[in-house]
Amino acid sequence: MRNGSPRRTLLVGLFLALFFSSLDQTVVGTAMPRIIGELGGLSIMTWVTTAYMLTSTTIVPIAGKLADIYGRRIIYVTGLLLFMIGSALCGTSSTMLQLILFRALQGIGGGIMMPLAMTIVGDIFPPEERGKWQGLMGALFGLSSVVGPTIGGWIVDYSSWQWVFYINLPIGILATITIYLGLRGEKRLTDKVAIDYAGIITLIIGTVSLLLGLNLGGTTYPWLSWQILGLLGLSLLSWLLFVAMEKKAVDPVLSLALFKNRTFAITNIVGFLMGLGMFGSLTFLPLFLQGVLGVSATSSGNTMLPMMISLMLTSIVVGRFATKVSFRSFYVVGMACMSLGFYLLSTMNVFTTQRTAIYYIVILGVGMGTIMPIVTIAVQSAFGAEQRGVATSATQFFRSIGGTLGMTILGSIFNGYSKNIMEKEFFPSLQNVSLGPLTPMFEKAHTEPLSLFNVLLSPDTVAMIPPNLLGILLPPIKTALADSLHIVFWVAMFISVIGIFISLLMGNARLGKKSDRTLIEEAGVTLFTEGITPEVEISAELVPDLIESEKKPKK
Repeated sequence: MRNGSPRRTLLVGLFLALFFSSLDQTVVGTAMPRIIGELGGLSIMTWVTTAYMLTSTTIVPIAGKLADIYGRRIIYVTGLLLFMIGSALCGTSSTMLQLILFRALQGIGGGIMMPLAMTIVGDIFPPEERGKWQGLMGALFGLSSVVGPTIGGWIVDYSSWQWVFYINLPIGILATITIYLGLRGEKRLTDKVAIDYAGIITLIIGTVSLLLGLNLGGTTYPWLSWQILGLLGLSLLSWLLFVAMEKKAVDPVLSLALFKNRTFAITNIVGFLMGLGMFGSLTFLPLFLQGVLGVSATSSGNTMLPMMISLMLTSIVVGRFATKVSFRSFYVVGMACMSLGFYLLSTMNVFTTQRTAIYYIVILGVGMGTIMPIVTIAVQSAFGAEQRGVATSATQFFRSIGGTLGMTILGSIFNGYSKNIMEKEFFPSLQNVSLGPLTPMFEKAHTEPLSLFNVLLSPDTVAMIPPNLLGILLPPIKTALADSLHIVFWVAMFISVIGIFISLLMGNARLGKKSDRTLIEEAGVTLFTEGITPEVEISAELVPDLIESEKKPKK
């Protein structure tokens, strides 16, 4: 554990790096219309985000393992350099294809930085302090999500879109210097170097083909097309090979033995389910706010702010109580709040007020904020420093996979259910209505019924509808959209309820207080079964922070 000036220097670098890397993800979205205006490539613009997601998600577990082998400093600084090089190249892009390729490079750097920041916090602080700092890092991530669009808009309005990427360079250089100095004198965790190349290759192929299949399915290609089936089949084959390789590897990139640890296994399932429900459903909240309630895009963003604020504040508070409450309690409460939040969202209709929606969204934010910091704390406490990097990275990897899968599953459910509602309820109600100049648009909607929802999101299109038809057409379209979104929130609630039952399998594990420990400083603290203090002193350097003790039989 580090003290004094080096630790403060390191924290400054970690917060700077975390802020500008997470800020980049929201700033770019605001600048995309201007980028498209200059570079063109509207048909492939989604790949600017997809390319970043593919590389950043795939590199996460690999970076964690390399950090365990070679040390945190060299891997983290490498990630920073890759991110800055990618940012500089993005700013020089002259075509959309170049921008996509450079964003992929940037994603590799971002995928290295995000989990290793949490890992380093686990290295330099004892567990009773980790919660506070990781809660603050979660709050910083939330803050970047809030201010990102505003900063992006300001840059585009008063400068050029290239500075959305160039702004990363001065901040990144400062972060690189402070982290390099802060980790000076870092001890090598292991002298063993046996790179699991077969595991890395099969992991990359399996992850990339899975994410590509999930992103392209139902949009670019039909789900049953040979392209999507081929990608998903390749992913399945690669994952099977990955499991086989990891069983034989001398030093596996993601050891299957990690899953024998109950804390690791249950925590990552909870994180996966949280990502499955959270990221998928949050995609649809702005659609409800703008399409059903009729608020503007700006007002919709402001409505989401209370959720981010509640998530940030809850993360900070929960982090401070990590040594006093069992992990299971945090998970159950968090999943219960998410379940309640999704249920309340499923009750919203065309008469719901914006204020009511904010109340429901805040409950959802409290649930997410209760779980997010504990996921990292629990996994870090289950393993010693030698495995802390790969274990911490695994939590972000599974949460990201869950988020991608959630957007795919909920998106498919939304599309299928809404088409059914439009065909059975909406179109029959128009049989005796004279649509006049709108007839061609509604005839086309029979083959693409979801296109009518775009009417609700476009004020210009609404202005083209004759006043005598507005009262006839808009209410049933809004009702159809609301009903379609209800099923999305119901499924998200069901996923959260499953998370409650999974959380109950966690046991009474929690972080031990400092006064209860007999571990050396480098080993961190002991994680106790609630109410039980182990009698055996641990003196090995690379022991886990978490030791579950069995209850003694009563005499």
